[in-house]
Amino acid sequence: MRLPSLNALRAFEAAARLGSLTRAAEELHVTPSAVRHQIRALEEEIGRPLLRRNGSGLMPTEAANGSLGHLRRAFDALADANRSLRHPATAPTLTVSAVPSFVSAWLIPRLEGFQRRFPGVTVQIGTNALPTDFHREGVDLAIRYGLGGYPGLFECRLFSERYFPVCAPYLLDGPTPLAEPGDLARHTLLHSSVLPRSGWPVWRDWLDAAGVLAQVDPDAGTHYTMSMFAYQAAMACQGVALGTTVLSMDMLAAGYLVKPFDMELPTAFGYHIVCPPESRERPLVAAFIEWLLEAAGEACTGVEG
Repeated sequence: MRLPSLNALRAFEAAARLGSLTRAAEELHVTPSAVRHQIRALEEEIGRPLLRRNGSGLMPTEAANGSLGHLRRAFDALADANRSLRHPATAPTLTVSAVPSFVSAWLIPRLEGFQRRFPGVTVQIGTNALPTDFHREGVDLAIRYGLGGYPGLFECRLFSERYFPVCAPYLLDGPTPLAEPGDLARHTLLHSSVLPRSGWPVWRDWLDAAGVLAQVDPDAGTHYTMSMFAYQAAMACQGVALGTTVLSMDMLAAGYLVKPFDMELPTAFGYHIVCPPESRERPLVAAFIEWLLEAAGEACTGVEG
């Protein structure tokens, strides 16, 4: 059986995945009319429509939908074959994207464990807080902080989160001790203004739950665009940060930070492992996911203990 044009198959896969001829054209570095022509030719050769309009976008027909996973795996296999031909002696590579503070505070201190288990694997870590375009960016797996729900992707919750004040040990018994939540009025609040969305851990909610919102200005203090900056300022005795379970766990365990109060609040936000379903089937990606879940379980056991 003669196979359809590879360019036509690639145009169809890109348009179905991205839901747009224009975006598919941008990814393939051709014009939208070229993508339309390739898909029309493929539909004529196959003998059935492959895409249909869905509002302002495109989606695969029911008949075509089942082929997309096979096509993506085939293109991935072709890309792997191309890399093997060009670089036959290179080690297998795993490309991971994650939010910057998570990489700095949690992943890097533990990554050696994966490298010991898989010494021949090259791990490339990139930082990005925005949604990942796995195919365009060449990313195998991402770790995202959010509410969950990533349509069309495999996802697995890595950590749930709670939040609470943290500070340097010196502040507990310093000139203005932190004996009760109301004492925060005499200290600088350190803010992490990364995602100003509902449910994001903020001082206003914690102070309100502690019953001291009328005493402490929830917006005063120093605002940072990256969580780790707030932690670093807290360790330098520059104020009190709002810590979260994952980012603060190692700093608390090492004694660089302490929790002046017992009250913790839950948040719907958490860390999620995300990747295309076909990537999940790759042995190296599956091994990294297994290691992440194992390391997360050990970390949580240490916190609870």
